[in-house]
Amino acid sequence: MDELIPYLPYLAPYLLVSFSLSIIALVHVLKHRSFRFGNVFLWVVIVLLLQIIGPIGYFLVGKEEDV
Repeated sequence: MDELIPYLPYLAPYLLVSFSLSIIALVHVLKHRSFRFGNVFLWVVIVLLLQIIGPIGYFLVGKEEDV
């Protein structure tokens, strides 16, 4: 455990951003049912398993444009 302490200033912000993006993307996926491609199950799996890349990918590629 002591070997993680020097990395904590770098690790904590990454975990906070990753967790926040995942929660925001997951809530958006579950509330909105229209996507550019894929379905709800696919985007839930992508958002939860691909950590920071999944939510960013959802907002860039999967999210349907709001009119």
